[in-house]
Amino acid sequence: MKKTVILMILVLRLFCLQAFAEEVIVSPVNHASFVMRIGDFTFFVDPVEDTRLYSAYSVPDFILITDIHNDHLNKQVVDALKSPETVVIGPQAVIDILGYGEVLNNNEYKTFSGITFFAIPMYNLTKKRLYFHPKGRGNGYLIKTDANRIYISGDTEDIPEMRSLKRIDYAFICMNLPYTMSVEQAASAVLEFKPRVVYPYHYRGKDMDSDLYEFMALMKKAEDIEVRVLNWYR
Repeated sequence: MKKTVILMILVLRLFCLQAFAEEVIVSPVNHASFVMRIGDFTFFVDPVEDTRLYSAYSVPDFILITDIHNDHLNKQVVDALKSPETVVIGPQAVIDILGYGEVLNNNEYKTFSGITFFAIPMYNLTKKRLYFHPKGRGNGYLIKTDANRIYISGDTEDIPEMRSLKRIDYAFICMNLPYTMSVEQAASAVLEFKPRVVYPYHYRGKDMDSDLYEFMALMKKAEDIEVRVLNWYR
């Protein structure tokens, strides 16, 4: 009996240590750019703007880039932030501009250091918006670690590939018109694929800002989805 109790305690401690190691810490930088810390790994997503904004963070293990637009890709910034050990991941159109990195196109995956990166399509559906993000050029990302499944939408509308996602722990969902999708589209998709936590981001544009209060109100339809609103625009 005593051995069984000790074994249970050891298993519980191991589980707690693993859960702590897999804690996901999100730090917004601006608009579409953010930093994630997952266990021992640091991720920069779509780093643009002044490189000094990243000085408080560790050198990135991974840099993920979703698209070629200047609010997602700045070659000079990526050049300055990466180290020789940093794995830079992007679709072919992005890698062509950078001149280096790991190509990951829609529906492809690669694994580095035990972390799997799957490229989810991101594109427009509405006829008047098709020009902004044609299917196949950019990536959303599904990041799979030992303990978490993290979805980054990139610039997209509420596409079937998003709606069919399963078992997502953290989701970063864009919402600004006319380039991506409306609050209603975003909320409808999130309510369908039901992530555990959702971060609205990329919600300001030159024509209009998305109404986060409306988004949060729509999310009340699902009490098991936590909405985390961060300070993306300082």
